[in-house]
Amino acid sequence: MPLVGEGETFRQAEQEGWLQRVGPRQRLPSGGFSNQSLLALLRDLGAGLGGLSWGQWQLVRRWGAGGASILAVGDLLPLLLAWASGAPYGFIGTPKSDYTWRSGPSRDPVADGYHRCKGSEWDPWEWALMADRRARLVAVRDGLTARGLRRRGVAALAPGNPMMDALDRLPLPLSLGGRRRIVLLCGSRLPEALGNARRLLASLACAPPRDAQVVLCPTGSRPSRHDLEPILRAQGYREVTLPGGCGGSSAWQCQQRLLLLGPGCFERWAGWGEVGLATAGTATEQLVGLGVPVLSLPGPGPQFKRGFARRQSRLLGGAVQPCASGQELALELERLLGDAQRRRHLGAIGRQRMGEAGGSERLAELVDRELLAQPQG
Repeated sequence: MPLVGEGETFRQAEQEGWLQRVGPRQRLPSGGFSNQSLLALLRDLGAGLGGLSWGQWQLVRRWGAGGASILAVGDLLPLLLAWASGAPYGFIGTPKSDYTWRSGPSRDPVADGYHRCKGSEWDPWEWALMADRRARLVAVRDGLTARGLRRRGVAALAPGNPMMDALDRLPLPLSLGGRRRIVLLCGSRLPEALGNARRLLASLACAPPRDAQVVLCPTGSRPSRHDLEPILRAQGYREVTLPGGCGGSSAWQCQQRLLLLGPGCFERWAGWGEVGLATAGTATEQLVGLGVPVLSLPGPGPQFKRGFARRQSRLLGGAVQPCASGQELALELERLLGDAQRRRHLGAIGRQRMGEAGGSERLAELVDRELLAQPQG
């Protein structure tokens, strides 16, 4: 049951017949980030958030009454719904890590002090839901966070980070050899992603390349090529014949900079980058986990705002560096491209923070053993 949006990520799985989307679905103005500001919350409420949540609550109550289990993935909202169902449940806590307050420069001394007093990034009401007798499984993203929760009575596990599964560094096509390689990630939530794309491309224009560059811009179902083409043309790019080895994409040229626009190409292209430019969430973490340092550019949101960017940077040990302006991003990009030792250093930090692949299989085994194989009730 997708809690935010329409669950488009699951469309192919549903078409293949091994997954079924259930429950009411609605795209909200905040893209699921109504907790970022009061205005975002008010907009979501005006768009029908109350009715959507009521329908979801009714469905999980019916599901729980039927004796089935629930697996909640995310943060407080899915955890609360799983608890409210009355059914046995498991929880995979994806967004919070104790790294965000226990390492690196302080993002907020008051918030850091609050988390230090708790001993965990998770809050007391979340501990209570995780420690409930019906919670058969609690898995979090790293061992540091699991230890903090265990000190608060939650039997938390850290089986590995599934974000890094199915991501490998593939051989670089000969057609891209000799070019400096930049991965550009503008995010997937519309219309924010389009504004992010404009700002990132404008930042690149602040520093004409000294050497031939390729900008790899992998996308998902959103934004589409149709969405991005006007932005590229407005920034001075023109479509050109595609070089070999990068099928499924379109090529755009501006001065010495070649941009490849590729739907569904993230897994193949991510490891080719030397530096990333990003205003994304999960994809940025995956890129850093492959050892690619990233520069980010916070904007008006609703997701990728200054606070989000600072928290992401601290979570990843500084392997993501937020920039205050497009000019700063362009300057830092030149510095990183010219400093291979610093790229390797930041890449090593990113790989350490994100961990090794294999988390998905270990999580699946835990769900099967602790949630599905246990007697219900």
